[in-house]
Amino acid sequence: MANKAAKIPVIDLSGENQEQVAKELVEAAIEHGFIYIKNTGKDIPADAVHGAFDMGRKIFKAPLEEKQACAIQKNNRGWSAMQYETLDPSTQRVGDFKEAFNFGEFINGKADQPMPPTIAPHESQINDFRELCYNLCLKINTLLGIGLQVTPPDFFKNAHVRERGASGTILRFLYYPPHTDTPDANREEDVRAGAHSDYGSMTLLFRLKGQAGLEILTQDGKTWAPVPVVPPGTENDPSPPILLNIGDLLSYWTNGLLRSTVHRVVFPGPGKTSVAGETDTEPRYSIAFFCHPVGTTLLEPVPSERVRNHEGDAQAKQGNPYAERKVLTADEHLHMRLKASYLQLYKDKE
Repeated sequence: MANKAAKIPVIDLSGENQEQVAKELVEAAIEHGFIYIKNTGKDIPADAVHGAFDMGRKIFKAPLEEKQACAIQKNNRGWSAMQYETLDPSTQRVGDFKEAFNFGEFINGKADQPMPPTIAPHESQINDFRELCYNLCLKINTLLGIGLQVTPPDFFKNAHVRERGASGTILRFLYYPPHTDTPDANREEDVRAGAHSDYGSMTLLFRLKGQAGLEILTQDGKTWAPVPVVPPGTENDPSPPILLNIGDLLSYWTNGLLRSTVHRVVFPGPGKTSVAGETDTEPRYSIAFFCHPVGTTLLEPVPSERVRNHEGDAQAKQGNPYAERKVLTADEHLHMRLKASYLQLYKDKE
């Protein structure tokens, strides 16, 4: 029997009452961890999204030798080959059935990493899209600060502004081949991206209509629910909504108040999805913007009464992995997670 689609709220950030928008955003982050951000084109125009997906196709169609020359490094930048990353090493028999290309910081509009020659002429376009994502994340961080009544309200935003230093923020292009192109994959057991929660503050995920595969683990901890690309009420928007999810770092930072939800990408099939019109007969492309604070930021509990009350609530402490902890920096938190995902990379470099 197919699982029902995930119930995830849709929020329009352009509402006139920004305090109400902030409140709704925080409540959704606490309850669900995943939020649809209605994409009317105000923050990220539809043309920019379409252009970014065109760029993703160019990246993965580049000659293999060009991509290999840009292989991913410990700074989390570059190309990772099919099955190179293993997001759920405790249960996966093989690595993820996907390719990815990570772009880190751009300095004066130039990528601070090797670029495939095929893509180099389009460097400014990648930088421009990255800037749109960065600015949207600053806006969301501001709203979260308002909604949590953090003192000062721009606490989160200030921790993410690049003028304070370098961060682990990454713009990631992803390619998942259709099942017909992966004959060695076991459709029932293998996954395109293993079960995981994201590492940073938050992730902006861009997807294309009709491309299935993303699932979230529901709060019972047992059931996987497919996440439609186009939820009801957004069918006529210029672009599908941007899927925002809270990362482990922001959950850690708020003592577990904001939810970091486990998710995966599967080979959909009979009994696995109930999203009408979504299949895996074509390649699946997606774009993720992983937003991180400046690397030296200390992840002390944020100055919010609601966060403090959550920390002090005895019932909340039961099963809360953040009740007893040590203070990490943003970079320490990130590197701890990367080492678990890129087993081969770190083994090769030892």
